[in-house]
Order: sequence, then structure tokens, then C-alpha cells
Amino acid sequence: MTALERIYLWNILKGMMITFRHIFKKKATINYPEQKRSFSAVFRGLQILNRDEEGRERCTACGLCAVACPAEAITMEAAERLPTEEHLYREEKYAAKYEINMLRCIFCGLCEEACPKDAIYLSQTFAQANYSREGFIYKKEDLLIPHPKENPEAYAKALGERKKINN
Repeated sequence: MTALERIYLWNILKGMMITFRHIFKKKATINYPEQKRSFSAVFRGLQILNRDEEGRERCTACGLCAVACPAEAITMEAAERLPTEEHLYREEKYAAKYEINMLRCIFCGLCEEACPKDAIYLSQTFAQANYSREGFIYKKEDLLIPHPKENPEAYAKALGERKKINN
């Protein structure tokens, strides 16, 4: 071992040079609330329950999304539509209870592929942070897209880059 290696001066100078080089490189972090990171078109985020153009819910509670989910994160209960509820639900059957446990969800997209009515899709929105386990169980009211006639701006924003598919 030489005298220069014994006092570790050479290693300290090499470390300082690496640090000095990184000062001038582009930063990897972003200022999150002010800047949003762009994601690819195939990014799978939070699930959304879709509505048709008249604002009626598309989900018919067939249960195919719950069966296709490998993590068993989706639970639902079906109910029959009343004659006075034709403006709320598209089909005779609807999901009276629809829940997704986001702690179990693996964002695979199989629920979206299994749905024959285009009632559920994965948006480009992050799953929100919560302080309790109960906050991660999203109910039907949390997942429904805004009404297209009552709130068209929020509906367009929630729809995002997604193509409109008419069933």
C-alpha cells in the first residue's frame, strides 16, 4: 500500500469528483404537485365504473369482472331495476353494491377485459393514499364516473384519453 492510499486522500478526491459531476446533471425528481409526470398510454391506474351518454350506469352485475380478478379484490351484489329507475340503470339488473379492495388489487386489467358492457376500465389516475385500511375499500360511489349531462367537464376529465365505445 502506498502512502497516498494509506491516507485515503485519493479515494476522497475521487468521491468528490463524482459528486461534483452530478451537480450539473439533470435531476431525476420532479416537483410533484406543480408538475405531473407523463405516463405511457398503457398505464393502468384506478378503476372507474363507466356510464353511457345518458348518464345511466353500464354495469349489469354479471360478475365476470369479479370472477376474472386473480386477487379476488372485487365484490358485488346484484339487484333488479324498478320501473321508476330506468333513467339510472341501463339494464334490468344493476350492481346494488360494488366494492374493490385496493389493497388486494394488482392492476392487471383482467376485470376490464372481462367486462362485456365496457362498464369498468382502468384510468390513468393514481390510487389515492389513505390512513386506514377501510379507506382502501372503494365503494360504488367512489368508482362511478361523473354524470355526463350534470357535470360534462368532470366527465371528460375522468374519461381522459380513452376512446368512447358505444354499446
